[in-house]
Amino acid sequence: MELRLEGIAQRWGAAHHLYAMDLALVPRAVTVLLGATQAGKTTLMRVMAGLDKPSAGRVLADGQDVTGVPVRERNVAMVYQQFINYPSMTVADNIASPLKLQGALDRAAIAARVDELARRLHIEPFLKRLPAELSGGQQQRVALARALAKKAPLMLLDEPLVNLDYKLREELRDELSALFASGESTVVYATTEPTEALLLGGYTAVMDAGELLQYGPTAEVFHRPRSIRVARAFSDPPMNLVEAHAAAAGIALPAGLTLPLSVPPGHPSTGFQALTVGIRASALRVHGRPGDLSLPGQVELAEISGSDSFVHVATPIGELVAQLPGVHAFTLGSALTLYLNPAQVHVFDARGDLLIAPAASTTAGNN
Repeated sequence: MELRLEGIAQRWGAAHHLYAMDLALVPRAVTVLLGATQAGKTTLMRVMAGLDKPSAGRVLADGQDVTGVPVRERNVAMVYQQFINYPSMTVADNIASPLKLQGALDRAAIAARVDELARRLHIEPFLKRLPAELSGGQQQRVALARALAKKAPLMLLDEPLVNLDYKLREELRDELSALFASGESTVVYATTEPTEALLLGGYTAVMDAGELLQYGPTAEVFHRPRSIRVARAFSDPPMNLVEAHAAAAGIALPAGLTLPLSVPPGHPSTGFQALTVGIRASALRVHGRPGDLSLPGQVELAEISGSDSFVHVATPIGELVAQLPGVHAFTLGSALTLYLNPAQVHVFDARGDLLIAPAASTTAGNN
């Protein structure tokens, strides 16, 4: 399905839930709606699905205006954070229900499709059970399987893995990526997690406080966020932000440090206007390389999350958070020097717009 939003806005009373936006989804691909809680993701998906009519604008499906057409009259599949299953049906019958309604497959083909989805979503032992006999995470996977079984031209997934444990989320992301790769549906997948957007690939629409900030191929949006707001939304942990200004020798940081970078010719930031340098946590290292900027400091906090270590270090340019692969032990208050390749930073102008982005060859990480 080719889904296009033109001037879509949503307002209830004086409250703006969506500000006017245009968005043309890439058909038969995955688009991730990325943003914090209350960014407007669910509101936008409800408009896409036909559950809500927008206050302004049009929704076009394959060129046809479907604004306000109710969801029951449209071929759409949707999975919410809060799972919805038919309580009187077994798991197998829940998954098979959209296939039976379509009437295009015989019983053997339906059973095969149910078994395939149950296996890929790790719920095959529960096919004869009722939803009430399942855990919340298992019920969520049943709802997800039923939506996938429908093979609707538009599939809307609102944080479908949020109720699952970490290990299972990792496994199911891989399975979903493989299922989406078939290109049978235009998929919209909402999440608050930047890592999930990167793992799913495809395209990403970054949202914040009801505004659509940027849309494009996921890797491009990640490496070239057009503003500080986009960079903040697409960074976990948050991007380190350091006040700076343009100087004759490059980008001047606090404590007399300088990045050997040049502001594009003719940009008004030349001439000591305020700049902001953005440093992703993954760009900081504890082992130096030729050309690195060294930042001696003191450990203030050290955390382990999954297979990474996060260390907070007080440096001459401010407190920085470094993301280090592997599990590392740091003593609080101990001395630690961080190293940074100047070519890996982002630079934003006084308005918060992107001015300088890392070169493509420098964005591979800090291993």
